[in-house]
Amino acid sequence: MKNYKSVKIWLSMILLFAMVISTTALTACIIIVPGGGSSSSTTEGGGGEKIPDSIDDNYRTLYQIYVRSFADSDGDGVGDIRGIIETFDYLNDGDISSGDDLGVQAIWLTPIFHGNSAHKYDAIDFYSIDPEFGTLDDLKELIELCDERNVKLILDLALNHTSTSNEWFKQFKKAHQNNDTSNKYYNYYSWYSSKLNEGYVKVSGQNLWYECWFDTKGGSMPELNYDNQAVRNEMLNVAKYWMDLGIDGFRFDAVKYIYYNDHVKSSAFYEWYCGELRKAYPDIYLIGECWDTETNILKYYDAMNCFYFPMAGNSTIASASKGTGAISTFASNIENAQKRILSNNSNGMLSLFLSNHDQDRSAGFIGTDNQRKMAASLYLLTPGTPVIYYGEEIGLKGSGDSPEDANRRLPYKWGDVWTCEIPRHASYPIDLWDNTADDQRKDEDSLLIHYTKVLSIRHSYPAIARGNYQALYAGKSTFGGFFVTYGNDKLVILHNTSADETVTFDISTLKNGSNKTLGQLMNLSNIELGDYVGVSDAELSGTTLTLGPQTTVILYQYTE
Repeated sequence: MKNYKSVKIWLSMILLFAMVISTTALTACIIIVPGGGSSSSTTEGGGGEKIPDSIDDNYRTLYQIYVRSFADSDGDGVGDIRGIIETFDYLNDGDISSGDDLGVQAIWLTPIFHGNSAHKYDAIDFYSIDPEFGTLDDLKELIELCDERNVKLILDLALNHTSTSNEWFKQFKKAHQNNDTSNKYYNYYSWYSSKLNEGYVKVSGQNLWYECWFDTKGGSMPELNYDNQAVRNEMLNVAKYWMDLGIDGFRFDAVKYIYYNDHVKSSAFYEWYCGELRKAYPDIYLIGECWDTETNILKYYDAMNCFYFPMAGNSTIASASKGTGAISTFASNIENAQKRILSNNSNGMLSLFLSNHDQDRSAGFIGTDNQRKMAASLYLLTPGTPVIYYGEEIGLKGSGDSPEDANRRLPYKWGDVWTCEIPRHASYPIDLWDNTADDQRKDEDSLLIHYTKVLSIRHSYPAIARGNYQALYAGKSTFGGFFVTYGNDKLVILHNTSADETVTFDISTLKNGSNKTLGQLMNLSNIELGDYVGVSDAELSGTTLTLGPQTTVILYQYTE
């Protein structure tokens, strides 16, 4: 039986059945409308039972949402949890065969806890939802919706610090003012009796300096003291509280700052913290932000997976997508990164991304839509758990280090509905309503449709997320890729990043880093073209592959 081919035939039969019911159903475009859900651009619906995604592990495509800028449900200009609920069909409609949704498998919400700032990384109360974003009941409804559609919901948890408005900090200052060392909060924060360095801020009227790395001038985010076991236990209780409500895991902010730039102590803390969480929740999804070199990132892999910063931004993926960087460099970097991660933790995952809420958006440094499509194919067809920053899939732009990084966190461009206000610090010269999600859903050649196709391919082949990757070299700077094995599955992923050159190549001569040819690595008499995606076509005749410009192909070895 030809494993992958049988799956594709099965899905084709389902789609054909839907076409018989309604010839227009398959071309209908989702349009987000006020009041919840979606409407079809046709008058007839296809009907039929939804086919859920059956994934049962943490190898998932993760979608980052900066909550206040994503979807506004009540017209106050601020994105909220209910806005996410009412636009959820766009993210995942619960039907892997529909083709009408993006198809993400996990969602990461930037902090939703009650905080002073726009970004909410300064928690006033870790146990409550910020009123700007909604209520606890809203979150429970979102949790239920995620459960129904097999989407993991990840909360952003900034363990390092709180707001100065947090009751813990108020009690901390009071305890020091009264010299009450018996007060529980006396050592809740990292403090010193004089200014130790630039990271310490003085309490007015007291001989008290507290550690504060994220706002050294304003002193608005004091650092918690993790040498105090009571603090450790309290923050463990915070995580357990949300897990017991039904959250699936956490993204940990700035993990190296638990002990400022002390990777040994910080990573040791997270080994304890994540270990305690896994005792209670074995399947918990945990990922950390260590914005640093690979050497330092790897120090945290005993505790959790981490975002892979060395290839993010205007670097390896971006240069390969533009054809200015060799595909061989990209491929070897992926192979070697995966090897090093797995050597630190056999269950570790690579987590690639193009940009996030702290960085310039990728559409700004990857110049054309075709190059952006190429970038999506490159990084989303890799092992582990890649991350899409909201709006990346429609080419949303934003750059510059404005206050609170407002230009990097602009409103999602739905159309003329569900639009959040432009942050007051932002400057946005581009018409907000050009090239919206609604427009792109109706255009088969759009960046958004390309993302839906790439994710559909990724999720159709379990080996892409879970397999072992070997770089394949063709001796051409714009052509190459990977040999992927997962159990008995064998795949070949090849990219042509050239903007204008079609490649015709005998794939049997592709070589891995040990100089073995593809013909030595797999049975090429049983290889077939599975899928291709990009701006051109692909064709396989025997072992001769013809691959058009800016296009990616998946080849697989089937079994009789």
